[in-house]
Amino acid sequence: MSDLTPPLQGRRILVTGGATGIGAAAVGVLTEAGAEVVASYHQTAPPDDLAATWLQCDVRDADAVSATVQQAADNLGGLDALVNAAGLWQPGIPGYISADQISFLLDTNVKATILTNQAAYAVLKGTGGRIINFGSSEAVMGSPISAVYAATKGAVQAWTRSAARAWASDNVTVNALAPAVQTPGADRLRDFLGPDAGALIDQQLKSMIPLGGALGDPARDLGPVLVFLAGPGSAFITGQLLAVDGGLMMVGG
Repeated sequence: MSDLTPPLQGRRILVTGGATGIGAAAVGVLTEAGAEVVASYHQTAPPDDLAATWLQCDVRDADAVSATVQQAADNLGGLDALVNAAGLWQPGIPGYISADQISFLLDTNVKATILTNQAAYAVLKGTGGRIINFGSSEAVMGSPISAVYAATKGAVQAWTRSAARAWASDNVTVNALAPAVQTPGADRLRDFLGPDAGALIDQQLKSMIPLGGALGDPARDLGPVLVFLAGPGSAFITGQLLAVDGGLMMVGG
């Protein structure tokens, strides 16, 4: 009978950026795995088919973040995990990047990560829990067409390691995922490069991703890793950047 118990039964999870892309996939797979989920969204209205309690929040606003995390904890009767999926990919070619573009992505990807993580830690430190951020292979490998995005994700990865060290004594683990899956950000990359580049992108993915030769599916390929990291089995893993990318980025010692 115990084998039939959902793996996240009773786990209380907040997902930021839950309306689209990886965030929406996270809401779906986590609820299917038995978790109670509160999800935040900013401008894009959440889909009707996702079973979560929805809160509107600009994750760049410190007061809004604190209020949203506290409301999520109140609604759920506590908090066990944060899946910080809010973030944005934008193009940016070195030599042609404005100050406003830099500030926007720093606020959206770095400041928001720190704010949401700290607000979640304030709730989690009494009981322990999980924080899951999102890095990127572009932060490791570099990107000539999305350099500021890559820089912000490098900052997220460094923050993840720092927070993991700082909060380990409170039994709060902090990890980051580097997925290569189909998302609105991947669509924006195709739009930026133009219609003629589609075949070239597909050819490059086929040669660069050993498993399948294409971007993965957020729910099918990333979902099981999210379930694992948000659950009890990941208790001895912290400060890591975990690539879920079909072998695109093979790094390590």
